[in-house]
Amino acid sequence: MNVKKNDNVVVISGKDKGKKGKILVAFPKANRVTVEGVAMATKHQKARTAMQPGGIIHKEMPIDASNVMLVCPKCGKATRVSHKVNVVKNDAGKSKREMIRVCKKCGAEID
Repeated sequence: MNVKKNDNVVVISGKDKGKKGKILVAFPKANRVTVEGVAMATKHQKARTAMQPGGIIHKEMPIDASNVMLVCPKCGKATRVSHKVNVVKNDAGKSKREMIRVCKKCGAEID
């Protein structure tokens, strides 16, 4: 999965095509994400206590991660994600490799 929690994405297919939003929850094993304001479902909820009223609740449902595309924070365009290996050295002189996501359109680092 090329998207994470708190990424800004645009929906590229389905009934909500073209909508933009932030990822609220990511489920990597199921390859699904929940996007803010996308795939809204209506739930009729019964009042459980006197403090919690019943009624009709609208909530976001998970959609497949292949139906969203990451929006680059620098260029603001929907883009595919590339990965780059970055070597970081700590104080002890040991080097550590980490993968960084990169925008394929402008080349900016996303994380």
